[in-house]
Amino acid sequence: MTEPIIADQSVRHRSIRDGRVWLAVGLGTGLSPFAPGTFGTILGLPLVWGLSSLGVIGLWLIPVTILLFAVGVPICSSGAKHFERKDPPWVVFDEIAAFPILYILSPFTITTAILGFIIFRFFDILKPWPIKRFEKLAGGVGIMIDDTIAAVHSMIVLKIILMIIASGYVVS
Repeated sequence: MTEPIIADQSVRHRSIRDGRVWLAVGLGTGLSPFAPGTFGTILGLPLVWGLSSLGVIGLWLIPVTILLFAVGVPICSSGAKHFERKDPPWVVFDEIAAFPILYILSPFTITTAILGFIIFRFFDILKPWPIKRFEKLAGGVGIMIDDTIAAVHSMIVLKIILMIIASGYVVS
């Protein structure tokens, strides 16, 4: 279960001197007073755009996401330790690292960027089964895994939507 944002926001304003914590809060995007996960996910857009510009597309995104997950575990653990919470809402590296997963099966275009962003936020916020079960895991793994699974679900839904659009089948 996601911990509620506490009324006293002083913990959010702690000085960040550790580079890992700075990465955990998405270079500051996660410190937004509202919807920090959404603001953090925004950093996933230029990340995927940059990767696609370098030719890292499709299945080539798999090793990239594995690497991002591996470095994300200690980064998110540092953020949780810094803020003294199991899964602080300000730690958004998990959203950023998971976002490229959506484009393993789909091209990155302006249309898929918008659709993918909306679908990913849906799964990340609502955490339908089985996503919610994984956020109970402790530490950086627990912080990273639920977003990774939300991204896999989003990848599948995005691909299905694109296949329906490509087929010309529209429900009327």
